[in-house]
Amino acid sequence: MNYKRLTILCGHYGSGKTNIAVNMALDLRSQRDNVAIADLDIVNPYFRSKDSEETFKEHGIRLICSDFASSNVDLPSMPADLYAITDDNSLSVIMDIGGDDRGAYALGRLRDAILNENDYEMLMVVNKFRPLTPDAPSTIEVMREIEAACGIPFTGIINNSNLAGETTAEDVLGSVRYAGEVARLSNLPLVLTTVEDRLFDELKEKISPLFCLKLQKRPV
Repeated sequence: MNYKRLTILCGHYGSGKTNIAVNMALDLRSQRDNVAIADLDIVNPYFRSKDSEETFKEHGIRLICSDFASSNVDLPSMPADLYAITDDNSLSVIMDIGGDDRGAYALGRLRDAILNENDYEMLMVVNKFRPLTPDAPSTIEVMREIEAACGIPFTGIINNSNLAGETTAEDVLGSVRYAGEVARLSNLPLVLTTVEDRLFDELKEKISPLFCLKLQKRPV
């Protein structure tokens, strides 16, 4: 995948943003030296990019997150080094934003700097198997709420439709039409479809572009 300096992942609760963010950070690190992942999810403190902190250290990826992330302290706090995301132009960043419009308000703090630099992608992560985004019109509604909250327009769609470990190749194939309809209604490109690594070989000739995900496990 070709990355802008900032890659912003937004979406509905449970769409799978965090797992994609972790995988993209590792992919980006294979292409560039100065890479960070920014966990700005102030909505869900229980499944965080910080859960993969040791993996990031191993690969030389900087982690920008709240001191309370992945703790039992449920406070909507922002990272102390939040503004490094926009102030350090040598840093390539994958940004994991909280679900729906409430989480997107945090992104609004960086809006002016992001828009002025104009070296970003803001990608809507969609999952047709989530209760409140089962079809394209409902997904577009969520998209517009996020855009209104943060003041930054989306630039593309990521199809991450899955049923966790129960996902089949047929589930993924069946979701492509839904994602295409979201792209059509939003007038945005379908950037990629993600698939768990166990299904990648089966689907790589059937879906393009396809991004292979290694599932990140929640800590016990």
